[in-house]
Amino acid sequence: MRAFVIRTAFTGLSLWIATLIVPGLHFVWDVHDATWQKVGIVFFVAVVFGVINAFVKPIVQILSIPLYILTLGLIHIIINALMIELTSWFTRNTTGWGLEVDSFWWSAVFGAIVISVVGWLIALVMKEPDVYQA
Repeated sequence: MRAFVIRTAFTGLSLWIATLIVPGLHFVWDVHDATWQKVGIVFFVAVVFGVINAFVKPIVQILSIPLYILTLGLIHIIINALMIELTSWFTRNTTGWGLEVDSFWWSAVFGAIVISVVGWLIALVMKEPDVYQA
């Protein structure tokens, strides 16, 4: 449970950083919401993003194996952008607040790149020590 909360918090952090960098990618909440409510919304969006990445993304990746071969793996960026768009659609249509993507091509694709890079940097910093080393 602890690892889930930490991983979700870092996913939320990478989503929040992406909303700061990428124009057209932002969180939707009430202006009068308290800071903790905004943190809760970011955490909820991170949970939804994680669930979509855990269940939908593998199916899409398996179905797009020929595209992975054809594009030498660059389709992975488009699939990540599709997962961001799906997260946005789900959170906005079920709750009325959440992540909003203005355009797929620029906002979602650039957001997918930023989220991947930030997630990679966080994984580098938070790497667990190798306890199996001899």
